[in-house]
Amino acid sequence: MAEDTIILNQPTNVSGSTQVNVRVLDIIASIAAQEVEGVSHLRGSFTERAREAFGRRTHGKGVELTKQADGLLIDVYVYLNYGVNVPRVAQKIQARIKQQIAAMTEVIVDQVNVHIGGLVPEKVVSAVDPNNLFGSDVLKVEEGTKK
Repeated sequence: MAEDTIILNQPTNVSGSTQVNVRVLDIIASIAAQEVEGVSHLRGSFTERAREAFGRRTHGKGVELTKQADGLLIDVYVYLNYGVNVPRVAQKIQARIKQQIAAMTEVIVDQVNVHIGGLVPEKVVSAVDPNNLFGSDVLKVEEGTKK
């Protein structure tokens, strides 16, 4: 089964062609989106999450590409950190993806649609000490004071 490829524009004096697998564009878009401050993570399928659970990092998750006549249509599915300005982060994601794909492949990205799947709150450090579950206010029984 042949995978989808995109043929890059070449200067006229060069013979041959350069083909880029769409998976490469998935990876570029995924990494570019994750580099934007305020992005927690991208959406992943069950299979991708299972691979990550066994130590294999997957790129391209949360990114869907559609080839169009004028360029690419990219849908990116992200989860943002709680407290960020959602429209501003979405605009940065759009700009970053377009910039990185253009810089690396010279492929024209016609449109980037950002889908916000949710907000991820900050991790709160637990105030409970597992070695001292009841706190320091509990009376300590001295050894040897048995009745």
